[in-house]
Parts: sequence; C-alpha cells; structure tokens
Amino acid sequence: MPTSAVNIRELKARLSYYLRLTKSGQVVEIRERGRPIGRIIPTVAPLEDRIDVMVRSGLVQWNRKRLPLWGYPISRLHSPMTQPLPGT
Repeated sequence: MPTSAVNIRELKARLSYYLRLTKSGQVVEIRERGRPIGRIIPTVAPLEDRIDVMVRSGLVQWNRKRLPLWGYPISRLHSPMTQPLPGT
C-alpha cells in the first residue's frame, strides 16, 4: 500500500486532497514536527493488500496461491434437541 506523509498544517489546508488519496487506496501518515502521530487509512482495502500487510508484519505466511473452492459449507441436518432419544 503506498504511503504519503503530511504535516498537520498542510493536512488542514488540503484535507479534501488527502481524503481523495485515501479513497484511492493510499495511506496518509500524519506528522507533527516531522514525527509520525497518526494515519488515515482506507476502510476497505482489497483482500490481497490486507494479506500483504499481515505477511509484512509477520502474522502469516502466504505462497500467493489461491485455495481451491470446496463447494458449499457443511450444514447440520438435525440439531441435538430434535434427534430422537436412543431406544425410543
């Protein structure tokens, strides 16, 4: 994910511009006197971008292969409360 750094004064003066950058998927790092104090991040990032962040942070390992689709999830046919008691 691309990142832009901006000081508070410039952010206040050009907020619309930096919000457009964020909407396009870019992270905006907010700085105070050159020191990072926060970030504006897109709320909906593509799945691969989110996985890349987790890979870079060391949370997961990924070989870039997609998992095969295994069909529909298994659903329970009977709940334990509706099954007949043994011997009845």
